[in-house]
Amino acid sequence: MNVKGIGLLVSAVVIAAPSIAQAPAEPPAVPVSAPACTRPEYHQFDFWVGHWDVRSNGKQTVVAHSLIESLYDGCAIRENWMPLKKAGGGSLSNYDSATGQWRQTWVDSTGTRVDFTGGSIGDAMVITGNWRGVSGPGQDGLVRMTYTSQPGGAVRQLGEVSTDGGKNWGPSFDFIYSPATEPTK
Repeated sequence: MNVKGIGLLVSAVVIAAPSIAQAPAEPPAVPVSAPACTRPEYHQFDFWVGHWDVRSNGKQTVVAHSLIESLYDGCAIRENWMPLKKAGGGSLSNYDSATGQWRQTWVDSTGTRVDFTGGSIGDAMVITGNWRGVSGPGQDGLVRMTYTSQPGGAVRQLGEVSTDGGKNWGPSFDFIYSPATEPTK
């Protein structure tokens, strides 16, 4: 190699050196950690997860099907409510570790949205939310839902309504969720 060739080689190395020096480093390794929602509080509502035939308490006629799924590595529960005679709705529930409460957002085919909060009380999950128009147009009220495990793997969902800020409660609905006899569509 002659002097001119050596000069070109040195120039090429000098020009390339800054770009080599600026080459991106490999990203730092992401630490492996335990799944986020493993504490028992995140699983207090798991008894509701399943494929269900839903009946009014004490009746034999199925009024709805409901698919309740555990999602996102156990961090949320999604409900898909499918009544047989009208359009449906659904909810997304999760344990909020910042508040120590369960939260549920219900949305249905009428455009209704209700945000519920509450938690586990004994063997029940109890959540309450303000439902606009629950007792008719312009008649808002608090709705309290209590979910309890029943014999044979069923779940009872008792709905109560208060139009006086929670001083008095009256019945709204009373459903029994029984394991589905056919797959939910």
